[in-house]
Amino acid sequence: MQEIKPYKRTAMYYETDRMGVVHHSNYIRWFEEARVYYLSEAGFPYVKMEEMGVMLPVLSAECSYKNHVVFDETVYITPKIEKYNGFRLEISYTVTGENGTVKAEGRTSHCFVDTDMKPVRINKEYPDIHKVFSELG
Repeated sequence: MQEIKPYKRTAMYYETDRMGVVHHSNYIRWFEEARVYYLSEAGFPYVKMEEMGVMLPVLSAECSYKNHVVFDETVYITPKIEKYNGFRLEISYTVTGENGTVKAEGRTSHCFVDTDMKPVRINKEYPDIHKVFSELG
């Protein structure tokens, strides 16, 4: 399995709410940023998948908030492939502060589709993509 460093992210002022903490909706965006980063670091950027005609829509997303994040605080988002079967994909995310405190945990599920939004079996139709996800999972 390939070792990929966590995605490093600094909270922006516009992401905070009136209480001065990062608004809960931003964590889902951060998960997406981390997922795109993860694929790039694995050597198969998301844009390359799309150029091949494969997309990875989100079927569900969830987040559990443990400790707040404030403006200008740096966090690390660690994505991990939990399930992959050539058709569906599930990724977990752990958001930690610089001192290791868990800030949030989440999960997204996806399926692979072509540009017409028709499901595709990556393991049969796109062996290069399948190899990457198999090695990461």
